Amino acid sequence: MTTLDQLLPGQRGEIVRIDGADGIASRLREMGFIPGEAVEYLRRAPLGDPVKCSVQGCRIAVRNGEARRVFVQPIG
Repeated sequence: MTTLDQLLPGQRGEIVRIDGADGIASRLREMGFIPGEAVEYLRRAPLGDPVKCSVQGCRIAVRNGEARRVFVQPIG
């Protein structure tokens, strides 16, 4: 298991859990980061933050600090 920010571009993972019980964790869940969903790491911004990913058919950019709270099991 690893965190979303540690995946490589093009790599997919299944969301295992979201760390925290605060507003940021709630916001991530509202954006579709739900345990059991697949997420694909698309790319990192030129300066390294944010990261762009795809979850539930939507492309979303999240900051590295938020991506480190999303634990995933790499697929494939």
